[in-house]
Amino acid sequence: MVNEKKQVRVWCDGCYDIMHFGHANQLRQAKAMGDYLIVGVHTDEEVRLNKGPPVLTEQERYKMVRSVKWVDEVVEGSPYVTDLETMDKYQAEFCVHGDDITLSADGTDTYQIVKDAGRYKECKRTQGVSTTDLVGRMLLMTRANNVSQSSDQGLPSQEEFVSPYTKACNLLQTNNKILQFSSPSNEAKPGDKIVYTAGAFDLMHPGLVDFLEAAKKEGSYLIVGLYEDSAVSQYKGSQYPIQILQERVLSVLANRNVDEVLIGAPYPLTEEVLDHFNVDLVVQGKVLEGHKDHSDHFAVARKRGIFKVIDSGNPLKTEDLVMRIIRNRKMFMDRNKKKQIKELNNIARMEEKEEEKKKEEERAGSSSSGVSA
Repeated sequence: MVNEKKQVRVWCDGCYDIMHFGHANQLRQAKAMGDYLIVGVHTDEEVRLNKGPPVLTEQERYKMVRSVKWVDEVVEGSPYVTDLETMDKYQAEFCVHGDDITLSADGTDTYQIVKDAGRYKECKRTQGVSTTDLVGRMLLMTRANNVSQSSDQGLPSQEEFVSPYTKACNLLQTNNKILQFSSPSNEAKPGDKIVYTAGAFDLMHPGLVDFLEAAKKEGSYLIVGLYEDSAVSQYKGSQYPIQILQERVLSVLANRNVDEVLIGAPYPLTEEVLDHFNVDLVVQGKVLEGHKDHSDHFAVARKRGIFKVIDSGNPLKTEDLVMRIIRNRKMFMDRNKKKQIKELNNIARMEEKEEEKKKEEERAGSSSSGVSA
């Protein structure tokens, strides 16, 4: 009798507020360490207590995590301090987190319990992105959203809004990173009904997640075209996009309903795209994301009779997230300042850790070189 291989169940947890490709990359790396990925998401109350006010509600954050293609199960309202009881309940062998330190409100390492139990593994933190940084980018849009000049007093400079994690590196997305997020074997098959849509997809949010799910249901293979930054600025205004094209590509590739991404899709849609991908249907959401250009950018699909407007039932737009930040900008400014201090401390700890590792390797090298053959 052949013994069946035991399924390796992996645990991750977090706030996952404003889901970005750094979150997705952590989950991708965690899934690669096992077979089944369980993700715990904290409640709004826990997030407020330990990190400050979240931008998305807990229900919205649960939906965002479920949309990531590497996630097998979501645990709602998981404890902020990871404990063995919760991991045991879901039969998780170990917990995975990035190589930065997460502290609770009282300064406790939230993973110390599982570290002490030998049930903790680290993955590489994704450089060049953080929720702090994305909130900062939206705060910088204050003046462009008709907030009075008097209320702008005391606003930090752009430099002050940038997350220390982002300052510490440049955003250099390689072909390898895109390949890691892609599913190379997931090609369109004969008989597939190919659906195409295109847009900015700037800051993945529940409205976009619901739209992509509705779009996929219109066929069996979904291609998403992502416009160049200049095109997004053309139809949404100079303050957009909030995320550059490389960031948006990775975020969309992480969505479980997306089969392929067309990077730098033509705006407006062309006959060449429809023919090259053998597109059967072009869809557009009922809710348009801040269009200032009222031309019909899907005219060629409409002319062919393969165009459809779909209603996902979720009216949320990127602009709505921006307004959440702007309406409560003082609260989010205070939150960002506190988080920046924490991030600077984390960077210092990570640098100390790396320096200690180098010293240990040097000592080990010296010891081995002193041993005679």
